[in-house]
Amino acid sequence: MLVQLAVCAALIATSGYALTRSADRLAAMLGWARGWVGLALLATVTSLPELASGVSAVALIGAPNLAVGNALGACVVNLAFLVVVDAMQRPQPLFRAASATHLLSAGLGVVMLGFVALSLVTGARAPALLHVGVYSPLLLAFYLFALRSVFKIEQVQRISAGTVPAGNGALRAEWLRFAASAAVVLVAGSWLPGLAGDIAEATGVSRSFAGTVLMALVTTLPEMAVTFSSLRLGALDMAIGNLLGSNLFNVTILAVDDLFYLPGPLLAHAAPAHAASAATALAMTGLVIVGLVLRPHGRVLRIASWISIGLVAAYGINSTVLYLLGT
Repeated sequence: MLVQLAVCAALIATSGYALTRSADRLAAMLGWARGWVGLALLATVTSLPELASGVSAVALIGAPNLAVGNALGACVVNLAFLVVVDAMQRPQPLFRAASATHLLSAGLGVVMLGFVALSLVTGARAPALLHVGVYSPLLLAFYLFALRSVFKIEQVQRISAGTVPAGNGALRAEWLRFAASAAVVLVAGSWLPGLAGDIAEATGVSRSFAGTVLMALVTTLPEMAVTFSSLRLGALDMAIGNLLGSNLFNVTILAVDDLFYLPGPLLAHAAPAHAASAATALAMTGLVIVGLVLRPHGRVLRIASWISIGLVAAYGINSTVLYLLGT
């Protein structure tokens, strides 16, 4: 099982780097901003394993807690991974060098997570449309609005800066390379949920904890690989856009899972304990917004900013609460 996980991780790391390089070239050819490429292209590809595992959890084994825990847990893991990005970003902290455009995607993430938290707390009392919760079309609409808004803002900024596309002579070949790398990431990433399930079964932990901590940690390997690759290319905004965009996509996955869960609204059948994960993701996203506004200079112990320390603390508290609840 561990050997399979290592092979899977190696495939994702290799193809993730190729995927990131290809996305960076496409951004130059098409005149797209790196932040939007990370938010739309990379985040969508790297979050497909969470989509596959969520649909499988509700449609095949009828496990709403596993699906909800995986989606929200992936959000928490992605935000915690910003700490690693912050530590690697030299000479100035992550939040000092990041584009202000990420405020929009983070803010919309707060709105979407707020709807999820409210639906989890209200449970069966939340309004529904047939077997689908009323939150599902709202989540989808907010996600599409986020993609459109970030694209328009970053395009205006590039035009104002006089940035133009680098040419499209090899555009078709680059799209093919991107698709090939994305396919490897998708296949290897779809292998991960089964491995995470085996690990959870072997350790005997609850489904909520398994979905939110174990499975979420394993299925976010594609996001981690692509983020590292973006940093190697010096594309910080692409790395941040990938993580924040993955969170928007992960929350939207709950709307897709809801369609496949026939007994009723997905969040009404999920354990209330997941509201803790939603609240944690809200608090962590709020910390990111604070960091993007204040743009702190210093580092704690010369490692990371105080914003990152808060993110680590929130992640630890969330994991501990879910483990103790044992839902």
